[in-house]
Amino acid sequence: MSGQTSASSFPVEPDSDVSAVAEIKSLLVRGAKERAKEQYEGLVARHQHRISRIALRYLKNEADVDEAVQDTFLKAFIHLPSHEKKVPFIAWLIRIAINSCLDRIKAKSRRSRWMMPLIDLSGNERTDIAEPVTRNQNPEEELLAKEQRTRLNTIIRRLPERQQAVLMLSVFESATTQEISAIMGVSEATVRVHQFRAIRRLQKWIRREHW
Repeated sequence: MSGQTSASSFPVEPDSDVSAVAEIKSLLVRGAKERAKEQYEGLVARHQHRISRIALRYLKNEADVDEAVQDTFLKAFIHLPSHEKKVPFIAWLIRIAINSCLDRIKAKSRRSRWMMPLIDLSGNERTDIAEPVTRNQNPEEELLAKEQRTRLNTIIRRLPERQQAVLMLSVFESATTQEISAIMGVSEATVRVHQFRAIRRLQKWIRREHW
């Protein structure tokens, strides 16, 4: 991360999004689907990095991330006419992305009940939830940091889905309570409750495991 976590890092609704969404909706209403797709590519390019980053937090596997991102933008295009103007496009898009990731996690969990999981004995699987280790750390520090991130990721995955989403959006995307409310389609009071419960659970589990 750049270290900047100001409100500008999570814009509510850029004017460029408002005008682009309105234009695409208009083209779809007129039946100009191909032109709408061309215009939509601009929105995809503008927000692809953020959606990919969120998907990686959930899925960890680049192939799964690519599929989830494609699925997110496809669903958004198909359902764009139903998008409500009062909801910022990026908030609506992130909500679709999170739901897409959760669907994939649930599907993978169902498959794992019927198949013996393949274990990577080399220990190279990406399980970290935080940013990559900086290169100025020595090998011992890198190993300790990786172990801590792995343990933290395991603990966070025990949280209920909504608590996971609130924690990830607030910590990793620097989203405000109001923005998370718009993304998740719940009240700000509900967001605060999920955040409080998530932090309390994490603190309890971390103390229990003697970090």
